[in-house]
Amino acid sequence: MRRQQIQDVAKKVFLEKGFSSATMEDIAQSSELSVSTIYLYFKTKDELFASLNLDTLEFLHKEIEKLGNDNEIPVEKKVFLLKAALLNTFRHDPLILRNILHIQMEEKLQMISKDLLSQIQSLTHKCVKGMASLFDEGIKEKKFINEHSMALTDIVWSLFTGLVVWESSKNRLNPNKDFLESTFDLAFRIFSRGIQAERRE
Repeated sequence: MRRQQIQDVAKKVFLEKGFSSATMEDIAQSSELSVSTIYLYFKTKDELFASLNLDTLEFLHKEIEKLGNDNEIPVEKKVFLLKAALLNTFRHDPLILRNILHIQMEEKLQMISKDLLSQIQSLTHKCVKGMASLFDEGIKEKKFINEHSMALTDIVWSLFTGLVVWESSKNRLNPNKDFLESTFDLAFRIFSRGIQAERRE
């Protein structure tokens, strides 16, 4: 309960101040706890920041799992609904990209406990496997081009993360312009057409 309280407050502080400017003291003050109490649950600011991935990855995994388990939806529509699942995850936690890029840095990995890192890796594997299984289903049904499902998954993930980073940087320059959803929708429509088996030359 208290761990979740700290994470909820930390998420708000990181969003407001950014990772570099936010301190454990800021988080302690906002959560009305002592700094020493924060350190009982998280040994470093990096570990606290990285721990926010668990909630986000759990959310994404449930979204993907829901799609994979629905046998009533045609596979072509499932893949298109994957776009909505990714956008829902971003809305759930706009810090997602910063978190992921942050923990991918080698020096940051050394500041995260083995247990937390193992949990993040396990959930990441489940998310990737879930996305790949959607493409496997389409390939098996000869609806999609016969390419490796992991390669298609990498393309979708790179497309999504790349656009989030790019649109976020533009949004900082002009907060009144936010084209993430419309741009991702266009990009995903182009991708979806490209993987249709009958369109392959």
